[in-house]
Amino acid sequence: DVGDHGIIHQLIAERGYAHPWQLVIGSDSHTNMVGAVGAFAAGIGATDTAAVMATGRLWLRVPETLRVDIHGKLGKCTGAKDVILKVIGTTGDDGARYAAVEFSGPTVKGFPMDERFVLCNMTTEMGAKVGMVAADHKTKEYLAHSGYPFKAIDSDEDASFAKTHTFEVDGMGPQVACPSNPANLKAVEDVAGTRIDVAFLGSCTNARIEDLRIAAKLLKGERVAPGVRFQITPASQMIYRQALKEGLVDIFMDAGATFTSSTCGPCFGGHMGTLAGDEVCISSTNRNYPGRMGSPTAQVYLASPWTVTASAIHGEITDPRKV
Repeated sequence: DVGDHGIIHQLIAERGYAHPWQLVIGSDSHTNMVGAVGAFAAGIGATDTAAVMATGRLWLRVPETLRVDIHGKLGKCTGAKDVILKVIGTTGDDGARYAAVEFSGPTVKGFPMDERFVLCNMTTEMGAKVGMVAADHKTKEYLAHSGYPFKAIDSDEDASFAKTHTFEVDGMGPQVACPSNPANLKAVEDVAGTRIDVAFLGSCTNARIEDLRIAAKLLKGERVAPGVRFQITPASQMIYRQALKEGLVDIFMDAGATFTSSTCGPCFGGHMGTLAGDEVCISSTNRNYPGRMGSPTAQVYLASPWTVTASAIHGEITDPRKV
């Protein structure tokens, strides 16, 4: 409904429509974000969507499972976005083709739900069919408002995996995916100083309330750099209203940033902030292929809310640890 809208898979998650053990499908390639609650959630095309609506059935090949174990305490101004960029930069953008990617390990268990959604969301950029995190007490708490009975899910003790990737992220700093592929990874210090025209904090990847809190904390008392457009697009109106309640919107607007309605916006080059020719953008979104956010000559760098906000303040890609 208008006024209570948002990006579809964000609504599925925050309204408690998806639960552990469920099969969830949606007509968007990032529906797999919902796998963070322990569901098998996959994106499908328009034709398959129409068939499902007509018949309630869908053919799926059972995917092989890849396990991604993450260990270590992340460094300052670093979160799940940096982790998943590191994973994609290592495996490549087809390293999990049609696979189910299961995230595990102490780092993942320590992540709040908002961060787990980030991991599962960008398994699409690994070529995966689904991304999943075992449902635990954090999942139960997140879904408590739904009223559905909760049943935890985890891998069997004797489960086998087609491949296991282990990442040691202790002390890891911010990461940036450079044009024009999410797997084109560099540490932030290697691209620091790159001039930007636009900073975008939005999309189903990183536009939840914790992302806005992070950005507001960095931005408070600062100003967006002259000549830079800093656009914030909350993933849902519920998130926007929470940001209003907490006074975050005032912080952004006092700094010279702008807000738009809760949609996909420029993430898919659709509307409200699409990039002009040769513009350079640092974005919290999930894809940076040529033409993805507007003009095919625009350059898009993918990064975390910390790095996007720090860059908006300085007018160039900036290491948030130095702000």
